[in-house]
Amino acid sequence: MDPIKIKFGTDGWRAIIAQEYTVDNVKRVAEGTALWLKQQGDTARVVIGYDCRFAGQLFSETTARVFGKHGITSLLAPAFISTPMVSLGVVKTGADLGVVITASHNPPDYNGYKLKSKLGGPSVPDDVSAVEALIPDEVPTDLPELEDLKEQGLVEEHDFEQIYVDNVLANFDMELIRNAPFNIAYDAMYGAGQSAMIRLLPEARHLHCEYNPSFMGQAPEPIARNLTQLSDVIKNDPNLSLGIANDGDADRIGLYDENGDFVDSHHILLLLLMYQYEYKNIKEGEVIFTFSVTDKLKQLADVYGLPYEITKIGFKYIAEIMAERKVIVGGEESGGLAVAGYIPERDGIWIGLMIAEYMAKTGKSLNDLIQDVYAKVGSFNCDRDDVHVDNDRKWEIVKQAKENPFQKIGPYTVTDVKHVDGTKFYLDGDDRWLMVRPSGTEPVLRVYAQGADAAETRKILDAGRAEMGI
Repeated sequence: MDPIKIKFGTDGWRAIIAQEYTVDNVKRVAEGTALWLKQQGDTARVVIGYDCRFAGQLFSETTARVFGKHGITSLLAPAFISTPMVSLGVVKTGADLGVVITASHNPPDYNGYKLKSKLGGPSVPDDVSAVEALIPDEVPTDLPELEDLKEQGLVEEHDFEQIYVDNVLANFDMELIRNAPFNIAYDAMYGAGQSAMIRLLPEARHLHCEYNPSFMGQAPEPIARNLTQLSDVIKNDPNLSLGIANDGDADRIGLYDENGDFVDSHHILLLLLMYQYEYKNIKEGEVIFTFSVTDKLKQLADVYGLPYEITKIGFKYIAEIMAERKVIVGGEESGGLAVAGYIPERDGIWIGLMIAEYMAKTGKSLNDLIQDVYAKVGSFNCDRDDVHVDNDRKWEIVKQAKENPFQKIGPYTVTDVKHVDGTKFYLDGDDRWLMVRPSGTEPVLRVYAQGADAAETRKILDAGRAEMGI
């Protein structure tokens, strides 16, 4: 059988375990990575981490064995860790690269392989493409055993979770957060943030904070339809005022307010910008966000007189800018958010603690803080449908949206069309829009919308899907 062609998507290579995601194919990807590292210099050190998915340790150690064959030193954690712990670990140990065995928010039958740069964020697209081009068809053989590599000093163990926790304690007023007059519920979604958050917020209400590689059959993506239990817990306990949820590798975030209502990334980005600018007095820098994020962020940047830039979908594009320029806030609709004063990496734990600190410092509820945002940019609602469609039909819709865009969507007139990464249709002005793009990691068509409230957003989504016949 011919070997599969391994392609890196929006955020790494991902595939179904035991189909395309096998030990042999991980060896091939690790070989391509090792060859690229050897091109950069004679010696290299790589942080390797894995999340809570099936066989993460096996795939992590397999990668280390391939690296060891090339004389590359691997720095391994003693247990599962989050993606941001790998990224921070790269910076703190002065390593040359990070590798994370994770499929992030994908369903439990997936695993993956992410690359992290020495700056502490996603590797830039050019480097990822260079690694991809070096992945061989042949499976590397005659790999050294892990114990032998340890004896040779080519495998070291580092407690990257402890490094991460120490960094949090140095950067947040954890006493203020822990003693604030509100209680927090945390949903790990069975992901890699569980251990650190139990340590950082021992008094919080912890949900799904145990090791379960099946994720109880649910994709560990922190969006409203996957977090109904967290919502119900908050609704049924008047003492809980903030809900924080992370995805499988804890680089994404979802929030719930004191009413048990979901707070999406669009609103969190606005809150972060307001906190950084008005309360932390960070007045210099740019606002960077992906094409699927609300234009209200552009509006708030204008209020503060800050430059902004809109990128393609994928945090790697934001990280590339953060590595070169000062960025106050950067983020994407899917829950990956980053801020100034930290590594150029999305981090669901870090952002959750930042919102908790914002509440604790101001004495305001999350809903109060959102109302402060609305006072500046107006209220709005965003939502997204992930539609499973036949692959040919998916690309047909994407092509039509770009080459022959709709003039009307339901009762709305299309007043502007923009193409960056997908197509965004503005409806009757700037405050309503519909956007369509293909997923970069799954056989899915993503349909996004913004309206004045949840009812209007649903109306726009339904009208758009009817127009596309999906």
